[in-house]
Amino acid sequence: MALFDMSLDALREYRPPLEEPADLTSFWEETLARAREAAAPILSIERADNGLTLIDTWDVTFAGHDATPVRAWYNRPAGVTEEIPVVVEYIGYGGGRGEPLERLAWAAAGHGHLLMDTRGQGSAWGAGGHTADPVGSGPAVPGVMTRGIESPHTSYLTRLLTDAARAVDAARALPGADGRVVLTGNSQGGGLALGAAGLAPDVDALLTNVPFLTHMRRAVDITDADPYQEIVRYLAVHRDLEEQTFATLAYVDAMHLGRRATAPALFSVALRDMICPPSTVFAAYNHYGSATGADPEREIVVYPYNHHEGGGPAQQRRQLDWLRDLL
Repeated sequence: MALFDMSLDALREYRPPLEEPADLTSFWEETLARAREAAAPILSIERADNGLTLIDTWDVTFAGHDATPVRAWYNRPAGVTEEIPVVVEYIGYGGGRGEPLERLAWAAAGHGHLLMDTRGQGSAWGAGGHTADPVGSGPAVPGVMTRGIESPHTSYLTRLLTDAARAVDAARALPGADGRVVLTGNSQGGGLALGAAGLAPDVDALLTNVPFLTHMRRAVDITDADPYQEIVRYLAVHRDLEEQTFATLAYVDAMHLGRRATAPALFSVALRDMICPPSTVFAAYNHYGSATGADPEREIVVYPYNHHEGGGPAQQRRQLDWLRDLL
């Protein structure tokens, strides 16, 4: 794919007008309060056999949206007895938590690592997921983007972002955790990490790669790629629901939620990325923390010749070094 979005100079200055709902803050305060009142963060935790000798694993179930159970893997370096920070990782679109031996870098680097399963996903790639989405939905196209899109109260993405914020609560309650929490993810996982940083603004760091779920109205207009095309297909049939659809998406747009974050942040963007267009990533980056008055430390790494894979292992190495210096 050739370059298709704005020039890099324009991207660095791109701060689109915000279309935040007037009750965005109160909506999320009430949603998270209801989830926290319904159950303690961790519902169960059991030691798991991962077949490894240098990493220990626990199978965790924590309370997500309205206390529905969400699965996760918790990895730690074997033999480490002191309390350590926990990196909470969220997964890309269609994937699940898979097997505990699939993602070892964070624990191998000396951190705790909580990998959140994604409700109702986990059957498109990888080794599968283990968390159902027990909530019903009105008419929707295949995929999850339009499930419950009639209202932010019924939206699938509201449930998923609530799970992401509750994963932070769970991370702090894990055995061997020292209370410091770092959020990370790629694509959908990057969008969830960004959104959760705004919903739980006392986290210690954010590492978000080519984040999805940001500046969604523009993404729908400029890319033909899924998952944003799910919204296009939905509106091609439900022609009278455009205003309602984008009103719902405004509540779950990680660009809006990220404005409420205060943690130091490392972003990445790929300029040939059709799935998460560069302008949608820069919009979130340029607005990051702007609702708090804190002007948090932030940096964005640009990959001019890459697609949605972004920086891949090169970016993960940057993250490891950046986080080591921060913590």
